[in-house]
Amino acid sequence: MKFRSFDTGMKLIVLSFLVVFIGACSDGKAKQSMQRVVPVKIGDVIQQNVPLQIDAIGNVEAYNTVSVKAMIGGEVIGVHFKEGQDVRQGDLLFQIDPRPYDAALKQAEGALARDVAQAKNAEEQAKRYEILVQKDYVSKDQYDQLRANADALAAAVQADKANVENSRVQLTYCTIRSPIDGRVGSVLINKGNVIKANDLVMVTINKIMPIYVSFSIPGQNLSDIKKYMAAGSLKVEAIIPGDEKRPAQGVLTFINNAVDTATGTIQLKGTFENKDKRLWPGQFVNVIVTLTMQRNAVVMPSAALQAGQQGQYVFVVKPDFTVESRPVTVARTFGDLAVVAQGVNPGEKVVTDGQLNLVPGTRVELKGDQAQEGENSKSQNGNPSPK
Repeated sequence: MKFRSFDTGMKLIVLSFLVVFIGACSDGKAKQSMQRVVPVKIGDVIQQNVPLQIDAIGNVEAYNTVSVKAMIGGEVIGVHFKEGQDVRQGDLLFQIDPRPYDAALKQAEGALARDVAQAKNAEEQAKRYEILVQKDYVSKDQYDQLRANADALAAAVQADKANVENSRVQLTYCTIRSPIDGRVGSVLINKGNVIKANDLVMVTINKIMPIYVSFSIPGQNLSDIKKYMAAGSLKVEAIIPGDEKRPAQGVLTFINNAVDTATGTIQLKGTFENKDKRLWPGQFVNVIVTLTMQRNAVVMPSAALQAGQQGQYVFVVKPDFTVESRPVTVARTFGDLAVVAQGVNPGEKVVTDGQLNLVPGTRVELKGDQAQEGENSKSQNGNPSPK
């Protein structure tokens, strides 16, 4: 029993020694971390105007789309455009053999002329018999028969006129012209094909100047859209993949009349002039809607943000080139900038690279290009660079 008590006492002594040794090592490492100089990159906390924007994925849609079909049947005797060609409203597209319809028009005009002559003669007879029946030279039944015959022929003349007009319309359908300005697609009916009335699509025309970009945003953003749209038109930018430096400029022109209950989003459309034809129907683009401009917002590089158990924080570089850890509240991000609600002030500097080697109180120095710029600046001013 005494041996066991001695053994237990020795264990306690060794354990105490280890705790003191580890604590001494930890304190030593912390002191060493604070004493050594850590190379970092820093960024400025500044005030600037930052736009309030909504991002979305959009799809380019033609401003107007027309699927051209023939209104009559017959043989296609002419295709007067090339695939992918730009056309103007009224330009000739297709020609259908007009001979059957021209013959039908002449036949209708002949029938009209015949019935006009007969109706004129019947009317003259009816007028003569009207005088005779008043003098009792003919019976009233004879007069009524002639009167009915004249009226029937007059009605036939009206029907013939309608037939003539219809035949003229049918003849005009032999010439198919573009109903809008736009760009034609693939030719689906070629010269020599025989088509039926209102059967196959012959070609599709898309109007691309102007053009729509359709996109959807969460329904909770609808109130902001309506609020800022009431104050004026909202700018919409379409960023084309591979050509991010030249976003197309447009204006928000359409808000759908209902939120999609399945997705919780609402559809919007922006209208773009598209004079350079960079936007193409069916193309996917990144859309940015600018709601307003936030004046004098406090911003810093978003690379300075660090995540901890208590939330986001940054390392602020003090005038003596030591750092302190400070919690921050970020309202939103804009590009590579973070808009800060609270935590840092304009004019302060924050660490943007090298945070993993820092603890509060660590002394830092600039590294890389920033160090060279600092040396050049100090040499111009005749002062040594800070260490």
